[in-house]
Amino acid sequence: MATATETVTDFLDEAWKLRDPRTRDWFMLASPWPNVYLTVLYCLMVWLGPKVMRNRQAFSLRTVMILYNIFITALSLWMFKEILLSALNMGYNWTCALKRPEDPEDIRMANVLWWYYFSKAIEFLDTLFFILRKNNHQITFLHVYHHVSMFNIWWVVLNWGATGQAFFGPLANSFVHVIMYTYYCLSAIPALRPYLWWKRYITKLQLLQFFIVIFHTYRAIYYKCGYILWLQYFLGFYMLSLVALFSNFYMQSYVKKRSSSKDQKDMDKNKNVYQNGAKAGDGKVHENNGVRNGDGINRRGAKKAD
Repeated sequence: MATATETVTDFLDEAWKLRDPRTRDWFMLASPWPNVYLTVLYCLMVWLGPKVMRNRQAFSLRTVMILYNIFITALSLWMFKEILLSALNMGYNWTCALKRPEDPEDIRMANVLWWYYFSKAIEFLDTLFFILRKNNHQITFLHVYHHVSMFNIWWVVLNWGATGQAFFGPLANSFVHVIMYTYYCLSAIPALRPYLWWKRYITKLQLLQFFIVIFHTYRAIYYKCGYILWLQYFLGFYMLSLVALFSNFYMQSYVKKRSSSKDQKDMDKNKNVYQNGAKAGDGKVHENNGVRNGDGINRRGAKKAD
């Protein structure tokens, strides 16, 4: 047992020494504990928040939500622009982008990717707003898994592979977040909600993003790009987990719901037929709406019984 413990300790010590010297002392990166504390606090909020709000009135937070979503949209747009310009200025190969520690633009890339990582901590507020507004049905496993995993994974990426191939996922994700948080901002305004028909397409866009990032990641592995191999496999498998979870969300939210809605309409239609008609012994439906029967209700074309 002692030998196994020593082996693990030695492995972690060696791994710790391999961190990127440019970023390892940056805010929240020098130690894993800030991430651990924030993650634990987030999970406690998810567990205790709905219990605390159970007998309390929901908050509206409309103005706060609008301002918050504008801020995240603007931050995402800035990150998208910075990542794209840094990649173009360094002449990144879009198939195989390697770190260039001697290039000042590489530090610019590392800086914007740190903001990308930190934005994942800011986005914990998404869940807090769900709790305060008592929208607990939106706090799903997918929601919590996505928030917790992105925040912690990017702590790892910033410490061991801050630039190079790491740029592509945040570039795609920042673009998607510009559209997604714009939608959230508009949906916080009741008068605009009837015109927001494109919600389902955001999920489709997210899935497309995941497939593109997976293709980009495994293509680099195939061509032996030279970027940190274990990190590429790790990010690739993580993207596959998101594809599975988001695909399930899309099926449950749109495909099955649409099928259920169609079935309900068919049932309502059949119900109306039986309400407005009487089924005869021959299995056919004969109209008798407003017609008296032998119990004193007039049949059409028949005289009232004396």
